[in-house]
Amino acid sequence: MKKNIYKIEGMDCEACAKMIELDLEDIGVLAKCNFAEGTLEIKDKSSNNDEEKIRQVLEKQGYKITPQK
Repeated sequence: MKKNIYKIEGMDCEACAKMIELDLEDIGVLAKCNFAEGTLEIKDKSSNNDEEKIRQVLEKQGYKITPQK
């Protein structure tokens, strides 16, 4: 299974990471957020793996994501 990994800015704690996961789950995206590494992993099996929707949800909450190379 392919994974898309993004660098995420603006997380202050583990609770932020969990909130991001829950917010993305609400729009049908399976995500794992790693606070220590500052990353967001999106699995391709997500029913709604639309990068623009993911970006909108996170930017609305003050986070910024960029694809990790």
